[in-house]
Amino acid sequence: MDVQFSPNTIEALVQVISGGIGNASNQIPIGIYRSGPKLESFMRACNVPMKIGSFSRLPILAAAIEKANEDQNHKSLKAIAELAADPRDFFDNPSKHQEVLDYLNARLEYDGYVLENHSGRIQLKLKNKTSSSANALAAAIVVIDFDTVKADLDRALMSLESDPEDAVTSACSILESVCRSILTELEIPLPAKKDISSLYKAIREPLGLSPKHKNNIREEIADDVLQILGGISTTISGIGALRTHAGDAHGRERGRVKLIDARIARLAVHVASAEALFLIETWQFKFPRKILHQHSPR
Repeated sequence: MDVQFSPNTIEALVQVISGGIGNASNQIPIGIYRSGPKLESFMRACNVPMKIGSFSRLPILAAAIEKANEDQNHKSLKAIAELAADPRDFFDNPSKHQEVLDYLNARLEYDGYVLENHSGRIQLKLKNKTSSSANALAAAIVVIDFDTVKADLDRALMSLESDPEDAVTSACSILESVCRSILTELEIPLPAKKDISSLYKAIREPLGLSPKHKNNIREEIADDVLQILGGISTTISGIGALRTHAGDAHGRERGRVKLIDARIARLAVHVASAEALFLIETWQFKFPRKILHQHSPR
């Protein structure tokens, strides 16, 4: 597999492998602190020669990885990324290992790669972009020109690692905007309560998603489909509640402790994307001659 890293990915690898500058008392390192000799040993294991001596650790490490990148030393680059997230280094702190994986994958995604944990073995793989519900939604909203939803989706994906609270808020906004647009196109007044649960309840009937439309579904699968639709209603309510309790829509007080991490934010964003795509496709199926336009909140 050909491997080529961007400068942002290389910098992330440097921070994870070195553990940062080490002597900053107010900075929690993303990785594990390694001394000069340990960094040399780490790079030797990846077949990359490096000598730090009396020089600063981080610039020498960065230069060594950049040299491997410039030389297109694919095997060494792959080994560096995989060894940086080796779970054996995090036996006593598995949550730290997940943080490292999330941190690296947030950068690797833009290079087209992903680090995956297969039975305790970390492997660098090409990212399968076709399986993501977020990517499917992105393709759909380009066609119908949902510019505001696209902005919310982009913001959600960009802030998954750096600001999971904002990502959850954006995930909820995606669903709210789609529901508002459907109601406006159908000339149905918005509900008195404009939270996501109320908006979804208002569109279930016109889109034929309520239990009373069971007869429109083949009898053999009607109960199964209704069970899935019930799950959609539950998860939409959950995303709205999560935004209220842990998102940033209502501001953040000083010293507030973050309640969610990137793992939970990623779940919310991808669930919201899948459900928003389903609502758009249901609109297109039920009203094939009507175009769904983006409408600003009001």
